[in-house]
Amino acid sequence: MPDAPSTAPRKELSAPQKAMHKLGLVRDIDLALHLPLRYEDETRIVRLHDARDGEVVQVEGVVTKQDIQYRPRRQLLVTFDDGSDTCTLRFFSFYPAHQKTLAVGARVRVRGEVRGGFMGKTMMHPAFHAAGGELPDALTPVYPTSAQLPQAYLRKAVVGGLKRADLGETLPQPVLTSLQDTLRGLRAPLMSLRQALEYLHHPGPDVSMGALEDRSHPAWQRLKAEELLAQQLSQLQAKRERDALRAPSLKTATGGLHEQLLAVLPFALTAAQRRVGEEIARDLLRQVPMHRLLQGDVGSGKTVVAALAAAIAIDSGWQCALMAPTEILAEQHFAKLIGWLEPLLAPLGKRVAWLTGSQKKKQRTEMLELIASGEAALVVGTHAVIQDQVQFKNLALAIIDEQHRFGVAQRLALRSKMGGAELGAGEPHLLMMSATPIPRTLAMSYYADLDVSTIDELPPGRTPIVTKVLSDSRRHDVIERIRAQVAEGRQVYWVCPLIEESEAIDLSNATETHAELSQLLPGVLVGLLHSRMPVAEKKAVMSLFSGGQMGVLVSTTVIEVGVDVPNASLMVIEHAERFGLSQLHQLRGRVGRGAAASACVLMFTPNEGGRLGETARERLKAMADTNDGFEIARRDLEIRGPGEFLGARQSGAPLLRFADLATDTHLLEWARTAAAAMLTRFPDAAERHVGRWLGTKAEYLKA
Repeated sequence: MPDAPSTAPRKELSAPQKAMHKLGLVRDIDLALHLPLRYEDETRIVRLHDARDGEVVQVEGVVTKQDIQYRPRRQLLVTFDDGSDTCTLRFFSFYPAHQKTLAVGARVRVRGEVRGGFMGKTMMHPAFHAAGGELPDALTPVYPTSAQLPQAYLRKAVVGGLKRADLGETLPQPVLTSLQDTLRGLRAPLMSLRQALEYLHHPGPDVSMGALEDRSHPAWQRLKAEELLAQQLSQLQAKRERDALRAPSLKTATGGLHEQLLAVLPFALTAAQRRVGEEIARDLLRQVPMHRLLQGDVGSGKTVVAALAAAIAIDSGWQCALMAPTEILAEQHFAKLIGWLEPLLAPLGKRVAWLTGSQKKKQRTEMLELIASGEAALVVGTHAVIQDQVQFKNLALAIIDEQHRFGVAQRLALRSKMGGAELGAGEPHLLMMSATPIPRTLAMSYYADLDVSTIDELPPGRTPIVTKVLSDSRRHDVIERIRAQVAEGRQVYWVCPLIEESEAIDLSNATETHAELSQLLPGVLVGLLHSRMPVAEKKAVMSLFSGGQMGVLVSTTVIEVGVDVPNASLMVIEHAERFGLSQLHQLRGRVGRGAAASACVLMFTPNEGGRLGETARERLKAMADTNDGFEIARRDLEIRGPGEFLGARQSGAPLLRFADLATDTHLLEWARTAAAAMLTRFPDAAERHVGRWLGTKAEYLKA
């Protein structure tokens, strides 16, 4: 029987308790799984005389002198003697408590990094306390924390959580045996979850720090295996639940819209486009909702595949919705789809509708009526498509472009749009598209519940793009190159970064660049495009550029996806070091769309020391090395890790905290196989395991 609601007033949480909640440390198991960032060795005392320069050591001795100096800045200097040598302890921020504990004559235990020098040994801001008491027999954990949460409080909370948490075995014997076999291949004995966690929170002093830090220790292997298994189980569970739902069976009609569209296209499909088109058609024929990701490199021709899928839905008498993340991209799709489909739909009395947030009320009302009546067979738009007032007559296929830009809640909202009471509780088929190809390990892990179709060839006639990496000091040369391109009748993009925290600065950067190029390129129409401009103004600028009247377009990243101007043959990306790798690749894909030789210039600004950061250097090198989106994606995953790659933080997808997709492929393979066996044979154990690891986060995987 559920507990009666408590009538006692709720106690106000203390600052440390609030900080714990913010870190997600709510349940005992959360505390048990909150692992140290690093460890401090307080298990032994070292003689100062034996300490090497740069070594972090714990020493014990007597304070012989204490002094406050005011030049060059206020600081506390304490001289400390352990009988083998002396050392100066230096504190730039200190309190009366420091002076009291470190009074002359006090015997103290001090831990810090020893630095040797002309004036003898020193330690900057070491940890210290009064000497005495037994030395610990395990390393001291240092946990990820926040300002309101002192290490001492957190250590105590973790010890309590670890003691109370139910860490009983959730893996049935056959699954444990298969894990043991996998770990044997990695030369790691099998530990229980409790043994692994107790070890990682309090490792003995004789541990190999290397194995702890690179996460190859058997305790880490057990944790990674459990985490990957929980993730695979929740994905598979979501897939099985979806497979139990019903969707309409959509067939291609002989002589219907699908065949007519193929006949009027001004180009032949590539073999890859035909292959993925058939995979999608097979899915649409089944009465199980399709849940497929269509991935292909920039410019590989995903839109036409989406149009053919829409034609199948419309042939069967149903509606299709296509949702894009930005108005420019939605408009780009709309223009293409209207060109292809509107003439074929007109004889059927059907139309293509258009929905965005910036529409005038009259036009919007008209579109909403077309959608509700079913006259609009295809609806193209932005987030406006999932708003409450949009009622479909009979939606059977939802297509989401650049799916990683939509949060999970938005994807779920589109799936719930299947209208029409006569359908019963149906689900639409879902086709997601992405121009950021997903590396295999990521697809196996985060997209385990998705079927993936890949367009792995570009249409013929595309020219390879030459990528150059140049320092900002060569800006003059770049502008000369632009002048030459425009003189030949070509068009140029100049992209400025837009970082949200400093939007005002970055907009002024784009505005200044626009003014500079307008002055240096007399007689050339230079346009400006950024996210704060009114929609009508954006459209006017884009139509001048698309129509060829505008020679140079200065833009923030609003042109990242979907803009298609075949005459644009040069792209300059300013402050390229600020962009992510997949974003740079997306931007570069805006050129090379016609027959002219195309180039992309990545212009970077070195830091004060005249250097570039390690990560930025790796990104720019990857861009110069390859045009292959799949190779770019693989390197991006290596550099950024899966959370950043997927934008998972804002979408609610649970990130892997312990496993690493680049190094733990063996464990991922094991988890995939084990999850299928466990869900079928041991469903209760599977549910307990997912509950322990994911708590409430498992809901998100249903999108």
